[in-house]
Formats: sequence, structure tokens, C-alpha cells
Amino acid sequence: MSAPIDFYFDFSSPYGYLASERIEAIAARHGRSVDWHPMLLGVVFKHTGAAPLTMIPLKGDYSRRDMERSARFHGVSEFRMPSKFPIPSQAPARIVLWQKQRDLALAASLVHALYRAFFVDDIDISVPDNAVAAAAKCGINATAARAAIDDPTVKDALRQANDDAMARGVFGSPFIIVDGEPFWGLDRLDQVERWLITGGW
Repeated sequence: MSAPIDFYFDFSSPYGYLASERIEAIAARHGRSVDWHPMLLGVVFKHTGAAPLTMIPLKGDYSRRDMERSARFHGVSEFRMPSKFPIPSQAPARIVLWQKQRDLALAASLVHALYRAFFVDDIDISVPDNAVAAAAKCGINATAARAAIDDPTVKDALRQANDDAMARGVFGSPFIIVDGEPFWGLDRLDQVERWLITGGW
């Protein structure tokens, strides 16, 4: 089987959420799986000097409009900007990294559950107990998931994940890598699919 598609994302990224709702179908059409890589945009922004789009003058109002429009364009009917945004995403990211070591399929379901909790149900998943509750709905042991958030080993794993992402040139969310070729942003999904078909151009 061909190598998985690497999907880098931050749970506080609206475009990351929208792309997460489409990437598995794209991968499946080409005999690929998806390797989910949670990371922290805040760490990346310290290196790049960037900031969340919604916090930038002029771009902020436009980006909020564009996010809603993009959800409609991509057929993601259940989307709304959360009442608290952006949020730190350490808690959900740590749960996903911990779960990836146990069950990759369940980790994928967990990514969707956490993203939808935030961008559909307006639940602040930066609060550990809220992230754990979303995980529990996937069948994950709540006590173990809560312990994972505070586990020094899991914290180190997230720090390493951020370092590894930046080492691969990742600077935003979503950031997709197909056989070494990087694609940044929701608006690159068509290019991702063409690359999967042609192997490059």
C-alpha cells in the first residue's frame, strides 16, 4: 500500500477542521490512509512572526466571512465559529498523540470528535475535562485520557511533534504532505488530489 498522507493540523484552526472533513475521502480514492499530526500553531507563530488571521486588522473580518463561505463551498454544513476563539489546543492534541500509540483508527475518530465539539457544538476543548468528554464519546477511557493530558511523557511527545513538524517545513494548518510534497491550506485540496493522480506535474 502507498504511504499515508501526512495531515498536520491545530485544533484551533477553522481551515484545518474543514480540510479534516474532506481529506479521508480524497485519500481513500487513491488507496491512501491519513496520518494525523496534531501540532500547536502558537509554537510555529513564535518562529515565523505570524498571528491568527482573525486577530489581524482588516484580514480578521474577511477571514471570518471566508471561513463560513468555505464551509458551504466544501459541503461542510455543520460549522460555526466558536464563541471563544482562538484557543490553546494542548489538551486535545495530547489526547490524540496518546491515542495514536494505542489505536490509529480510534485516533482518527477522536480527531473528528474533538474538531466537531469545537466547531459544531461550540465546546471549549482547551478545557481538559471538555476534551476528555469528547474523547469518551468515542469509547476512549475518560480516566486514562485525563491522565494523558498531564503525563510528562505525552507533553514531551507534543513538544517533539512540534519540532518534527517544523523540521518538515510545516508552518500552518492544515498542512498536507504527499510523498514529500508539501501543500498548505484548505484551498490546496484540489492540488493534493491532482498530485495523487499524476505523481506531480
